[in-house]
Amino acid sequence: MLNSLLRRKSLDAILQESETPQHQLKRTLNAFDVVMLGIGAIVGAGIFATIGTAAAGDATRPGAGPALILSFVITAVACGFAALCYAEFAAMVPISGSAYTYSYATLGELVAWIIGWDLIIEYAVGNVAVAISWGNYFKTFVGGFGLHIPDWLSTDYRTAARIPGLFESAPHIFGIPIVFNILAIGIVALITIVLVVGIRESATINTAMVGLKLIVLGLFVVVGWGYMKTENWEPFAPNGWAGVQAGAAVVFFAYIGFDAVTTVAEEVRDPKRDLPIGIIGSLIICTVIYIVVAMVFTGIIPYSVLVQKLATEQAEPLTMALQYANIERWGNVFVGIVAFGSVVAHTAVLLVFQLGQPRIFFSMARDGLLPQSFARVHPRFRTPHVTTILTGVAVGVCAMFTSIDEMVDLTNIGTLFAFILVCVGILVLRKREPNRPRAFKTPWVPFVPVAGIISCFYLMMGLPWITWIRFALWLALGLVVYFSYGYKRSGLRSQT
Repeated sequence: MLNSLLRRKSLDAILQESETPQHQLKRTLNAFDVVMLGIGAIVGAGIFATIGTAAAGDATRPGAGPALILSFVITAVACGFAALCYAEFAAMVPISGSAYTYSYATLGELVAWIIGWDLIIEYAVGNVAVAISWGNYFKTFVGGFGLHIPDWLSTDYRTAARIPGLFESAPHIFGIPIVFNILAIGIVALITIVLVVGIRESATINTAMVGLKLIVLGLFVVVGWGYMKTENWEPFAPNGWAGVQAGAAVVFFAYIGFDAVTTVAEEVRDPKRDLPIGIIGSLIICTVIYIVVAMVFTGIIPYSVLVQKLATEQAEPLTMALQYANIERWGNVFVGIVAFGSVVAHTAVLLVFQLGQPRIFFSMARDGLLPQSFARVHPRFRTPHVTTILTGVAVGVCAMFTSIDEMVDLTNIGTLFAFILVCVGILVLRKREPNRPRAFKTPWVPFVPVAGIISCFYLMMGLPWITWIRFALWLALGLVVYFSYGYKRSGLRSQT
């Protein structure tokens, strides 16, 4: 049985299966599209929403304070090591399954299943967090036009419990307050429809949104620069190195996305050249943006004020910072523009992550580990429509009732675990198939993969213990599903 659990799928077989007509996707994307998809996935909820929690902390972790700048640097280094490993795999195995496919070829079926199941946390659960944050910023944006959305229609149940008076003001049925986030499920439904229509249309929309949100972040930096006070950076690290580590573990969510471009590998015209460009290029661009935004944010609002506000409000950090700056001229206009930019940024992330998750399911179903209906391609649009709709329903329903902090932590630990396995896979494949042609080679092996493993595990250690428990339970559930369905129906099993 051990041999069957560790059975590997050869890289040649993986590449051959992707070319079968009934499982073939439409190749329409170029290098620019891939970079834009990467930036679209990276710049979003992380910088617009989690930057507040990372700086201020919460009941389960200390905050980084102004040392949030260091947190971004630490996370960028860890992601850089993983990105170099992803780039080699993506150029060598340009298949939609991302880390799942890479693990299948190097570490065996059981590990591949675990990572595929784990990637649900990165993409689907991650999008739950993004959808919730999208709703918060959308509410701020439309509020600037005098349109008030009731709190009970735009807040999840657990967050509502710590907001004074929300339960009391909500409508009741049989004495139970009715509280859910209708904004979150609404945007997920809209994105799902766009993705079913086609990848080319989705990429065009994404490129437009990327340009707009970069302009908005630039506006935040330019406007906020004049309201920065150096005394707000003292003390620089109010909670010491523990706060910096915890902050790095939170803002890791802001970097999730560069790996998402590998899920569209089968829709890229020249994946061996364009995928490494997209992965590494988008990561570098976003790191520079993050560090500058973090400097301005922590320079505008003092650490003590930030802690106090986030303890009792469902506030969005960047708009809150501009409101605190009390800009006399055009202040409300700037707040509204940043809120609008955040809505656009979150929409772009939702687009790319909702693009990624169905393609993971698609690859797993093609291998027999999930029902074959998951591998269906729409006859007209040539998109995996079944898994796209299924993902949209699951994400939308969960986003109505769950809190963003819990979803961010779970997403981070799952993604970091995936990064570790990709780094391990590079070490294994260099040993097992050293002569296989590589369009892009990870430099300084074994240093880069080992450094990636260590740095990602270090970030995992900065997450709350309850997140580790939830992650373990999720993996246990995945093993139950595998042994009850995937193990028996595996395509490799039928061949032996």
